[in-house]
Amino acid sequence: MKKIISTDKAPKAVGPYSQAIVKNNMIFLSGQIPINPATGKIIDGGIKEQTKQVLINIENTLNEANFNLDDIVKTTVYITDLSNFKDMNEIYATFFTNNPPARSTVQVSALPLNAMIEIEVIAIK
Repeated sequence: MKKIISTDKAPKAVGPYSQAIVKNNMIFLSGQIPINPATGKIIDGGIKEQTKQVLINIENTLNEANFNLDDIVKTTVYITDLSNFKDMNEIYATFFTNNPPARSTVQVSALPLNAMIEIEVIAIK
């Protein structure tokens, strides 16, 4: 049986999807964009600020389901401009300092609400 995860410490879904789903010992997080959950708006700033907010949202969603960043085995990063890769990577590395997960990074033409970055994750306990 799957369990729906929802927390007010991460942005509400902007469409017909769940923030996360737990099945057995795995959690699948929907893509997170840099929305401040308190305001419901994309945060101000560039790729560094947006990356940090996305990863905070991911961490908060994981925590709601009793998972943490160390449980992440795979991330997929969607970024609207690969010239921001270095700056995104700099912030990303501060969240995954030991044994980082596998990762794919893909440039896309646009993201919801004009975000610069979106990250989805899979974690296993």
